[in-house]
Amino acid sequence: MKIKIETERLIVYLKFILLALLLVIEIVICAQAATSETGFVYGQIGKVYSLLIVIMCCAALTVAEVIDSYWVKSFAAKMFFYGVDAALLFVICIFTGNSLLSTLYCVVLTQLYVDIVRFKDKLIIFLLSCALFGVSFVVGWINANPSANIINSAVEISSGVLFGLLAIALDFVIVQFLLSFYRTNRELSKALKEADESRARLKEAYEQLSETLVYEERNRIAKDIHDNAGHSMTTVIIQTEAAKLLIDTDPAEAKNRIISANLQARNALEQMRESVHLLAGRQKTRPLREEMEEIIAQTMSGTDIKARCNLCEAEVSDEADRFLCNSLKECLANGIRHGGATAFYIELKEENGYTVLYLSDNGCGVKGEVVPGFGLKGIMEKAAELGGSCSFSGEEDEGFEVKITVPSGNDKGLNEVKND
Repeated sequence: MKIKIETERLIVYLKFILLALLLVIEIVICAQAATSETGFVYGQIGKVYSLLIVIMCCAALTVAEVIDSYWVKSFAAKMFFYGVDAALLFVICIFTGNSLLSTLYCVVLTQLYVDIVRFKDKLIIFLLSCALFGVSFVVGWINANPSANIINSAVEISSGVLFGLLAIALDFVIVQFLLSFYRTNRELSKALKEADESRARLKEAYEQLSETLVYEERNRIAKDIHDNAGHSMTTVIIQTEAAKLLIDTDPAEAKNRIISANLQARNALEQMRESVHLLAGRQKTRPLREEMEEIIAQTMSGTDIKARCNLCEAEVSDEADRFLCNSLKECLANGIRHGGATAFYIELKEENGYTVLYLSDNGCGVKGEVVPGFGLKGIMEKAAELGGSCSFSGEEDEGFEVKITVPSGNDKGLNEVKND
């Protein structure tokens, strides 16, 4: 804002200085006209009337410049006032000779250069002004010196025209350089301001993104703990409940169930440690099929629950691998804990560029519409995030079915394809 105010004030100050300079030059011209005794114009019309015409033209020129500087905005209107200025300058030249004519042109043109943006328009005005100055100078000099020698007149007129054109040309070059420097500096200031604003917005967006990433990571950790701990603890509970029922009738089998539950609890602790390592970025070391086979074996170990499997060698990204394993744990735990299932069918296959995990059980199923809980809702959201899908179905006393699909292919392969 400070830069904007300073640039606007600079233009106002420059126009004020040009108007003040114009007034000073006009006062000098009027003073010279009042004291001059040369020229046939005075003899024909009279000195007083000539002076009045010069004063009126100077006053009109001042008014036109004030209006043009502070109120006129359109290019067409500025060209109209430029024509008025040229006519007034021509009349002043006729009645005063050529005194300070080039200076007047420079002041008027400088004010016009400030308001016009296109260089092409300014160049046309500059060339037109040079022509008008030459005509005005010749007519004014002849009127002021009607009886001068022709040779001397030609020399003086030529030198005067060349000097005036040089002054107008220097004014054009200097003003264009200063205006170019000024506008470049203003554009740089504007660009710096926009860069500061963009940096502030980027900083704010980065902070918001950081908060979002922290929130997503918390949800990820919560789901990972829910999947691993929930699945393992379900198996431990089933085994310890079975041991409690068998402790009086079959102590040996009850002991085996307790041992299995202990192993499962230890395995749950190991899974929790593995989850921490995975969250820290450690890569997997076993194929997806082997990981699923171990999850199924641990779940069925020491229980009467049966499982039939058809698992293929599927290759997915590390994130999808982890997701499918956690989803399998979640679905097995839900089927046992909520559905009372005693048998499962698990299938892993590749189909049309996707890896499909299918699981069904013989549990109690669902009555009416399936309402996903925290675990199933998390599976649906994660599958969609990975570019896949998830669907649930089931009927009362007819079991429950889950189908999860994720894109096939690992991260390394995808990166190689992109690089190619």
